Amino acid sequence: MGDEEKSIKLPQISEREMFAMLLSEDLERGDKEPAIASGIAVQMQHMELDAIPFSMRARIRDISARLPTSNAVLVGGGIGYLAAWLLDLWCGDPANPPKEPPSRPDSFRIIEPGGKFGVIINRLIGRYSADSWTKVITKQWQEVVAETVSWNAATATNPASVNPPLLPTPLDLVIIDVPESERSSIASAAFKILSQGGIMIVQEPEVPTGDMGVAEPGSELTPGQRKVESFNSWMDFVKQVSETHSMGFVELESGALAVIRK
Repeated sequence: MGDEEKSIKLPQISEREMFAMLLSEDLERGDKEPAIASGIAVQMQHMELDAIPFSMRARIRDISARLPTSNAVLVGGGIGYLAAWLLDLWCGDPANPPKEPPSRPDSFRIIEPGGKFGVIINRLIGRYSADSWTKVITKQWQEVVAETVSWNAATATNPASVNPPLLPTPLDLVIIDVPESERSSIASAAFKILSQGGIMIVQEPEVPTGDMGVAEPGSELTPGQRKVESFNSWMDFVKQVSETHSMGFVELESGALAVIRK
């Protein structure tokens, strides 16, 4: 739930103004990496894990800070790198707690199907004392979406007989941090359960360059051909969504972020 004086009141400004404000850099926050996230970055180097570029992490934080969020989801927890940026935004540095608690969501769910990574993220949540409102879900995103859709349908017919939801709804912020080949399918599934007016943030896949060749029937795709296939799926998703909903893009040194408002 955002501070009413600082958050973007979406219905009170034009769509163009909303996206201009939402996607801009927050100069007051600067680009210093949170201390805990910096330590995780070192671990990722030792584990040879890829990380979303620094400029994108910082801009995702800036965008998230401006949104009045009740229920947030991060799809792709890894070992908690981007989650640490977000928890630092919503909790402050545990080593130097703020005098007044920052505004934060009512719930934050981190989707990470890798059980070992889930254990690491749980330790991170404990460091920020965010256990009461932040949870890890160690399931595949498609499974989480299917269960959420079923839960919504069940509550519509017989609310009294339904167990607590896997994801608190409505979802008004979804952040996606997954490999390029998965982004279009993850984003498409997330869009199904995003609330009206909700925001989804995802890194755009790179545009394929060069001649990738044509795959022979029945043959395995080359890495280049898979890249083309993934990009085409992303473009199909963007085309479908943009026909009835709002989108904005921010170009950064390391690529582009897509911000979709349902």
